[in-house]
Amino acid sequence: MPHPAISGHWAEQRTLRLLRQQGWRLLSRNWHCRWGELDLVMLKPQRLLVVEVKGRASMHHDGGGVAALRSAKRRRLERSIRCWLADHPDHDEAAIELVAALVPLPPRRQPVRWIRLSDW
Repeated sequence: MPHPAISGHWAEQRTLRLLRQQGWRLLSRNWHCRWGELDLVMLKPQRLLVVEVKGRASMHHDGGGVAALRSAKRRRLERSIRCWLADHPDHDEAAIELVAALVPLPPRRQPVRWIRLSDW
């Protein structure tokens, strides 16, 4: 099994490629603040998409990553989004959607599973 950092990078790259194909533009990747990290912050006109990427070798043992998205994790993500907006005030009027991308790792070829966590 690959190192978790390599697997995480691969999952982020796959997610980023899919979103770019849908017309999203990358604003931030692995952005850190005191509350945590935002894996991907993407932009379309007047819309921000914040993506929490979870790469999984098995999509069954924890619901494919769903168990890692409990309310405490969501609160940390929401706080991190507020910090990101404070650092990027030119985007504070944009509609924001927070989603999780549950990415099957190789050799699996299943599609990415998207879960909407919240809208702002």
